[in-house]
Amino acid sequence: MSSNVWLITGAGRGLGLDIAKAALAAGHKVVATGRNTEKVAKAIGESENLLVVKLDVTCAADAKAAALATLERFGRIDVLINNAASFYAGYFEELTPEQMDRQLATSLLGPMNVTRAFLPAMRQQRSGRIVSISSTAGLMGFEFCTAYSASKFGLDGWMEALQTEVAPFGIETMIVNPGFFRTELLTEESTNYAEPSIEDYHEQRTAQIAFWRSQNGKQEGDPAKLARALITLTDQDELPRRFLAGADAIDIAEQKIALLQQQIEAHRELSSSLAID
Repeated sequence: MSSNVWLITGAGRGLGLDIAKAALAAGHKVVATGRNTEKVAKAIGESENLLVVKLDVTCAADAKAAALATLERFGRIDVLINNAASFYAGYFEELTPEQMDRQLATSLLGPMNVTRAFLPAMRQQRSGRIVSISSTAGLMGFEFCTAYSASKFGLDGWMEALQTEVAPFGIETMIVNPGFFRTELLTEESTNYAEPSIEDYHEQRTAQIAFWRSQNGKQEGDPAKLARALITLTDQDELPRRFLAGADAIDIAEQKIALLQQQIEAHRELSSSLAID
């Protein structure tokens, strides 16, 4: 197995940390990024194959600087992991426009900033792999997750379209849709709730907040196993366009497929009758 150069966003904790450790253990060179470089370095530990770089994905200047630092140290970029994310939970009417903006800035525009910074080097190399960590919330809309789903549906659509544009340059993309994994997404540091403001949502809101808080630390998915699975997938000759991570993710995808098929059949005749006579 050849040694590749990986850049991982949000590498100081959660899934990003597991991916960084797994990549180093597999013999790859790793650029581990985060807003707090001391925290990232302490979490991962020392390695001659490790470069820690400050990167706030919402800042395009940080993304450009991270790309320059990567190329100066290692001379190339082989695998880009768009992992950094946040979670703004709440009913759409109660989420402020600023909260929605912050959700999109981190989980959608952030990966765009980082990918844009690395694409010139990948095009010049005529190779590279871009992996974006999405969610089952990018496959199906869930109550209390309008902001998060908006960012993840957007991420999935952008990645699918991007693949068609960069394929001629030998660049591949993969969307990862994890189910419930025991990461730090549901911790107080990563999850932000809408402020209660509409009485009609009170009962539902109370139940939803209790549910999401109860799930922290109890998710069935093992992020270390997911990290190792990503190593396996990126070692293949061809990168899958999409990876459904977890049995629960497969179940949700199958539900979505069945729902789409049901909706097609329900109005097939009407849908097929709309061409100009």
